[in-house]
Amino acid sequence: MVNEDSFLNLADMTAVRGFFVDNVLGDLDATLAVAENTDGGIYPAGSVVQLFPGEAMVKREAGFSPATNDWEFFELVPSAAGTEIRVRGGAEAVNQFGGSCADCHQAADPEFDLICEQDHGCEPLPIGRDLIELAQQSDPRPRLDAAS
Repeated sequence: MVNEDSFLNLADMTAVRGFFVDNVLGDLDATLAVAENTDGGIYPAGSVVQLFPGEAMVKREAGFSPATNDWEFFELVPSAAGTEIRVRGGAEAVNQFGGSCADCHQAADPEFDLICEQDHGCEPLPIGRDLIELAQQSDPRPRLDAAS
């Protein structure tokens, strides 16, 4: 279901309050309905959530990983050639900084389905919004409109 071609340049995804979403199963409307709901909700299978070009979460089918609400975590290596998957998994996935992806996301309030934002219960990131936006804008992957 999810491979290296599943991950787009952030600019080709849909921005929601500073993060980006897509749906690898084609149900972007259902993903957006949850992402845009400030009261939370359960993301549908196929939902892709990214804050940075080098990390992603993908909601998998029910039963994939009960410990992570069926989210699969990815460490990505984005480049001008596309995306390489370096790490993928459920609760066992460890990011490039040696931390457990699931451990951080488990701190999100239950109604937000492991999605961290400034007010969802997770520890704040140790960098400011300006650096987050700079990282987002530096996504080196090809744009969809440039492929034609």
